[in-house]
Amino acid sequence: MTALRQETRPALAPQDFRDAMALLAAPVSVVTALDPDGRRRGFTASSVTSVSLDPPLIMVGVALTSSCHPAVTTAGEFVLNVLGEGHRAVARRFATQGVDRFAGCGFADWEEAGTPCLPDAALLVRCRTARIVRAGDHDLILGTPVEIRTGDPASAPLLWYRRGFHTAREHAN
Repeated sequence: MTALRQETRPALAPQDFRDAMALLAAPVSVVTALDPDGRRRGFTASSVTSVSLDPPLIMVGVALTSSCHPAVTTAGEFVLNVLGEGHRAVARRFATQGVDRFAGCGFADWEEAGTPCLPDAALLVRCRTARIVRAGDHDLILGTPVEIRTGDPASAPLLWYRRGFHTAREHAN
């Protein structure tokens, strides 16, 4: 019997990892919440995924350095606004620092909750925060969906791929 040889590999450089992840297409969303003073907060996110069907859970990654981190991690509720092909300007605006991200973007308040939402988004999911898990330089927010609204099924999703916005329609055929 031979001993199992353990090999240690050098750690991957952050830029190498970033370059590799640029090849992983991801839907683009804007995550919104209210801060403790009731002010609207939101950011563009591509680190969003379903986690579990039973119970239903959605995961959103937010950088510890994000200006929205304190609001989103303490709000208790957030809205996942999944963007469609017509929302490139919204995605860019919510990725820009130092601007009023909500100005002129068409956001409304989710009726009883008051959390901001984009009525013409491809998908809206209002979530209650279930748990927050620290993962490196991000917090992963696990949310329990409490209400879902779907938009136009003919709209192509907005995707983040190779450090730019794309739609599946652009690459068809």
